[in-house]
Amino acid sequence: MEGAFTFEFDTAEQAMAMAGYQEDAIKRLSQQTGARLVMRGTTLLMSGTASQVERSKNLVTVLKSIWSQGQAVSVADVMTAIHALDTHREDDLGKLHGDVIARTRRGETIRAKTFRQRQYVSALRTSDLIFCTGPAGTGKTFLAAMVAVGAILEQQYERLILTRPAVEAGERLGFLPGDLQQKVDPYLRPLYDALHELIDPERIPSLMERGIIEVAPLAYMRGRTLNNAFVILDEAQNTTAAQMKMVLTRLGNKSRMVVTGDITQTDLPDDRQSGLSMALKVLKGVDGIAFSELTKADVVRHPLVQRIVAAYEKYEM
Repeated sequence: MEGAFTFEFDTAEQAMAMAGYQEDAIKRLSQQTGARLVMRGTTLLMSGTASQVERSKNLVTVLKSIWSQGQAVSVADVMTAIHALDTHREDDLGKLHGDVIARTRRGETIRAKTFRQRQYVSALRTSDLIFCTGPAGTGKTFLAAMVAVGAILEQQYERLILTRPAVEAGERLGFLPGDLQQKVDPYLRPLYDALHELIDPERIPSLMERGIIEVAPLAYMRGRTLNNAFVILDEAQNTTAAQMKMVLTRLGNKSRMVVTGDITQTDLPDDRQSGLSMALKVLKGVDGIAFSELTKADVVRHPLVQRIVAAYEKYEM
């Protein structure tokens, strides 16, 4: 039986938000439901079988907490909404949409977009040591930085320390031109990018000079005790076992540490075991440590990234 429904939005801003970037949200809705969806001004026309139209209508409705605020609906939002409907987790979806982690300098809302991301954010807020693994684009580092910067701005910690192995985990920086900061900056660029979302770039040098924000290669953690700090170790798959043990044992009083990485993307020589892989095995079951594993379903970058990750997984099987 054929069906049709007309969904009216109050404003053009809401309609554009529901459509998503280049209408990728309604395109994904159409792919997933089988219904034909056409946005005309503030009207979303739905057609197809009665069940296809009903499912599309329900999905647009459960996504209202996003588009009604003028926030663009993403492909990840659509897939999470579908999962919520299929598993009767509509209430959890509402909590997911309502949990604002931070607001960017441009006023955009930062929130978890999948249930696994929300579990990760919960761990970031409650555990002293968190391991998060997953492919590129799943928000491992970005979400950690958002929670960390918020905690620093609220003075929960005295300083934010961002670190990662530089140059194939061996940190062989001598051949690069410039002073130390110039040598390591290209490898720490992703961490700076996350900081710039919440903090005016003009303020960051001052915060770094005062020691409130420190961005440094992993080698600079040796011999230190990191008290009253929020520490993020990024690209941890490129640490050796010795480096990982070293940085984990730097954790001091009133501190929190997040270790992120993609164990499928290690740059270590074939005869060296990743410190991240070993830590996940050694520390499994240790009380007080949280483990979050994100998958390609949690990719929130350009929709192509999710398909790229899936293609590589299939090829490497």
